[in-house]
Amino acid sequence: MITKEWPPHIYGGAGVHVSNLVTALAEISDIATKVHCFGPRREDAVNYELHGDLASINPALQALLIDSDIASHLGSVDIAHSHTWYANLAGYLASKMYNIPHVVTAHSLEPLRPWKAEQLGGGYQISSWAEKISYESADAIIAVSDGMRADVLAAYPQIDPNKVHTIRNGINTTKFAPEKDGSILEKLGIDKPYALFVGRITRQKGLAHLLRAWRQVSSDYSLVLAAGSPDEPAIGAEVEQLIAELSVERGNIHWIKEMLPHKELTSLLTHAQAFLCPSIYEPLGIVNLEAMACETAVVASRVGGIPEVVADGETGLLVDFSNQHEIFETNFAAAINTVMSDSSLAHRYGKAGRERAIAEFGWDKVAVQTTNLYRSVI
Repeated sequence: MITKEWPPHIYGGAGVHVSNLVTALAEISDIATKVHCFGPRREDAVNYELHGDLASINPALQALLIDSDIASHLGSVDIAHSHTWYANLAGYLASKMYNIPHVVTAHSLEPLRPWKAEQLGGGYQISSWAEKISYESADAIIAVSDGMRADVLAAYPQIDPNKVHTIRNGINTTKFAPEKDGSILEKLGIDKPYALFVGRITRQKGLAHLLRAWRQVSSDYSLVLAAGSPDEPAIGAEVEQLIAELSVERGNIHWIKEMLPHKELTSLLTHAQAFLCPSIYEPLGIVNLEAMACETAVVASRVGGIPEVVADGETGLLVDFSNQHEIFETNFAAAINTVMSDSSLAHRYGKAGRERAIAEFGWDKVAVQTTNLYRSVI
């Protein structure tokens, strides 16, 4: 298993996916998994990191160097499985060097994230190249949603459609479950019904759209933002300014910049009347599953794989994304007002959400499907 993210250094859905998948695979008796990851030394994985001057070069170049190092250590494995462009090239190189199958999980696609150029500069061309050559040479590609599968085939038309398989992300519904302890609300000074956003500050997650939409939401409600680690300075500055303006105009804005302990996160999810996901691009959206597992109604944009998770009118409300941003923001605000103004509706959506998460998104199912795919390419 080749990944940039590995606990405790997880900052996105791909890292959550890999961590849970490895745990679930360990329950299958004839599968042995070794993790190769970026970052400092740890006991549960083989780590790779750069030192000295190399640690300050463009992140895309850093990834190429680390991928080469990882590939050199994969001569004894039966299959290489890589996650995100950061790690894909390691799997590609190992497949060529040692004639082993390479499986890629598609969590996102560089051609659909042009804003990454703000973060990587010229490195975006390198990341795009690394992804393209890895996908087009892979023995199999796992798409985390049907929407992602369609995106893969549209972005890389040379890929044989028979090689692209949908295996949706899962959720640990024991770890993510209603948490009744509400002491964090008192600690944060939250005394009104609130809606919650959890995610990185990146254009992909649509936080700026949410903040502009919030001006049209009733002042009877609070907005809680568990958001940190901006991808690049411009979006960080934009979000900070919008939050500052809202705080002056409206108040009742609670911004949590640090990563929360798990119990506090599940408590915030559980006590929120609505979880908000205004993403403009989302292959599946594990955060929505986490909210649903905590019995929280979801208001989300209808993009990517989100409609495969959030059942519109059953576990929450979906809002069509529009490049006419004012229209999207107005419609998103209307959906928020609908859920926030009707606690019985929010409760019904939340109950149905947890039932759906348990029934359809268990990691045990993901592990079995993944193992079957491994066997098909070995």
